[in-house]
Amino acid sequence: MKKAFIILIATFMANSLFSQNAETDKTALLIIDVQDFYFSGGKSELVAPQAAADKAALLLAYFRKNGLPVIHIKHDSKSQSDIQKTVTPIEEEKIITKKEVSSFNGTDLNDYLKGLGVKKLVICGMQTHMCVEGAVRAGYDLGYKITLVHDACATRDLKWDDEVIPAKMVHLSTLSTLKSYAKVVSVEEYLSAEQKE
Repeated sequence: MKKAFIILIATFMANSLFSQNAETDKTALLIIDVQDFYFSGGKSELVAPQAAADKAALLLAYFRKNGLPVIHIKHDSKSQSDIQKTVTPIEEEKIITKKEVSSFNGTDLNDYLKGLGVKKLVICGMQTHMCVEGAVRAGYDLGYKITLVHDACATRDLKWDDEVIPAKMVHLSTLSTLKSYAKVVSVEEYLSAEQKE
């Protein structure tokens, strides 16, 4: 009787620990600034934003299908600030409006993620070298395990003095530095790996 009771208690504790670990291993999708002002005709048009949004939509569909948390980040703007139709939020998805580059700066994002037990973030969005990079670095510093989905991100040409740095080079150079903070993968690589687990 005593032995059976000990086994019962041990089983309960093991199940409880497993349940806690499962919750704290939760992954959330962060879609950053996929807003109208970055698209064709917008005031801050990027290079190939629709291609990136289409890839982000694939991630969004996967997270919705699997009941995983999705957070949409919006940069505060007086015009063209709506989230672009390709990744329109649904009612139960959290929307956070920020005023700074980092999604964590001056918002309740970190508290919200902690409340959900999220430890891993999948990040995509716009612009690669600004708000996406800011979220990756800040998230890493806060202890999250980060996956950055590179083809679901877009950016713009930059100018330094008289020299123009093409968007592709801006994008690639940012990705190369972020390898120290995140696992950098394509949408196809991410979804393939998830299906194998």
